[in-house]
Amino acid sequence: MVITNSIRRMATLVAFLSTGVGWAQAPGDALDLAATMARGRERAREVAASKAREIAATERVSQAKSYRWPVLRAQEIWARTNSPAEAFAFKLNQERFSFPDFVASDPNRPDSLSTAISLLELELPIWTGGEISARVEQANLAADAARESSARAADAAALAAAEAWVRLAQARELVALLEKARETVAAHVTLASAYAEQGMLVRSELLRAEVELSRMDDLLAEARGNARVAESGLAFRFAEPMGTTYLLAPLPPPPPIAGERDVWLAASTGRSDLAAARKLLRAGELEAEARRALLFPRIGLVARQDFVDDKLFGTNGSATTIMAVASFELPLAGGKQAAVAAARAEAEAGRQDVTRFEEGVRLEVKQAFERAAVAVERQRTAARALSAADESVRITEERFRAGVVRTIDLLDAVTARREAETRELVARAEANLAALALAVAAGRTPESVLTPNPQGGTL
Repeated sequence: MVITNSIRRMATLVAFLSTGVGWAQAPGDALDLAATMARGRERAREVAASKAREIAATERVSQAKSYRWPVLRAQEIWARTNSPAEAFAFKLNQERFSFPDFVASDPNRPDSLSTAISLLELELPIWTGGEISARVEQANLAADAARESSARAADAAALAAAEAWVRLAQARELVALLEKARETVAAHVTLASAYAEQGMLVRSELLRAEVELSRMDDLLAEARGNARVAESGLAFRFAEPMGTTYLLAPLPPPPPIAGERDVWLAASTGRSDLAAARKLLRAGELEAEARRALLFPRIGLVARQDFVDDKLFGTNGSATTIMAVASFELPLAGGKQAAVAAARAEAEAGRQDVTRFEEGVRLEVKQAFERAAVAVERQRTAARALSAADESVRITEERFRAGVVRTIDLLDAVTARREAETRELVARAEANLAALALAVAAGRTPESVLTPNPQGGTL
């Protein structure tokens, strides 16, 4: 009777330890998937870098537009010369020329003359053959492309943060599963040891249980190490110290994949990085126009004010000049025509690249859709297998308590359930990641798969 009661108590302990346990309800401040993606957008260094490039591109628009405005130049020149012609001209410009002194001296051998010239020049472009307009449009297109690229970088950062969060949640849940399984196997070892001492169990079954316990210790140590690495990965995505710890919400079930493949393909045509590539292509096509403008004359207006004296910044002599200037460079060697031809060839290469990019995006979306659909189905299959494994453990426990099956049979059933729990956990994590990756591949934000759709399913 004592032995029977002991067996029942140990069986009850095994049944309790081997029952499935879920994650406790996380506190309100636990980090969930949506909050993780928002933080990834805010703190990722690549997002900060893309924002800086966007600002730089915007400033280049202002730089390009500035070439339409007049340019004011200021110069201060000091010279000392005894050149007859220059000394004569400088004396006149200083407005200190005296004809009696000129006649009394030797004009071919003048004394050295010091002269300071203060020059203010205002240059206004009137026509440049369309080069400035082309450059301004190029800059606007580059700024638009930078904004599109910045949005894409933010989506990519959110996706990377989400992946780090899922990996950490998966690693922690695996640790919990292995800790539960380890406790179950330890209870089996205790029970088997008691049976062996009473002569009710052969020693080989006890050794089999001890081997399984050692294996569980190895798996648990590895899982805990992986969890620590995964936590550092999440800290990296947040640009935070590697030792930062996080309280996470439970890993949720994967969202359903709403819409057929063609719907996702249609959405991908507006992908931000694809839009950026198209804008940069248009900017490249404008390069030929900007180069062709160099074949035409340039017309401008120049206004100049000179102050000439014998000391720096003096104003004893002054003169004002207004000039209309037309300049034209004759490309005798054909260099400018070659530059135009090269720009057109580069534009054609860009068109081919963008076309290939568009086709690659469609292929990427198709692959992402299939991966997501398969991942969701695999998670459902794994969940059904887990339910079957739970039922198998329940039946085996009842048969064990009735003395029909051996300890090793119960151990095998519990091990099979642990493996089913692990498969379901991996499938759930991969399905979540596949859904997020599909959204980004199709040009949507990764958060969109978490947003309820009024028509049902998710966006």
